[in-house]
Amino acid sequence: MTEKEKAAAGLLYDANYDPQILEERARAQDLCLDYNLTRSGQRDERLRLLRALLAACPDDIVIEPPFYADYGYRIRMGAGFYANHNLVILDGAPVTFGDHVFIGPNCVFSTAGHPLDAAQRNAGLEYAKPITVGSNVWIGAGVQVLPGVTIGDNAVIGAGSVVTRDIPAGMLAYGVPCRPIRQIAEKPRRVIL
Repeated sequence: MTEKEKAAAGLLYDANYDPQILEERARAQDLCLDYNLTRSGQRDERLRLLRALLAACPDDIVIEPPFYADYGYRIRMGAGFYANHNLVILDGAPVTFGDHVFIGPNCVFSTAGHPLDAAQRNAGLEYAKPITVGSNVWIGAGVQVLPGVTIGDNAVIGAGSVVTRDIPAGMLAYGVPCRPIRQIAEKPRRVIL
């Protein structure tokens, strides 16, 4: 079994020395660098680069540079996707975003995890578990989403949260670790400050 096959099966794998994995990561790094060097008016070039990098990339996607991905080809983004500056997606496993997802600056989605056993960690072993984000989700600034997490449709994740477990649909959730706080009202209340 190759290291890539081990990763796809959710097993411990070595992402540090396998030539195929290293080549795929280098390709993604180069595409991200090219993307991050584009100017704001180069919308067509940005879209071309994202289409070369991502598994699914609709026409109306907006990712403010800089943007970083480990491989890219495991990332699927829905319609109306928007991410502010400094989005990092470590896609050792699939990362899927629904439609109309809004992501604040400095957010990380990491499918990669490492064993608790120091000898395995020191040997360079890691695992990857998929991340799924539903549609109409708003993720505040500085949020960290960890391996294996699913965030349901219409959820809102508060700034600075560390999401270590699934968040049900329609919930306001925040904290370290992130916890569901309350159901979001179907008809939002208008608040005047």
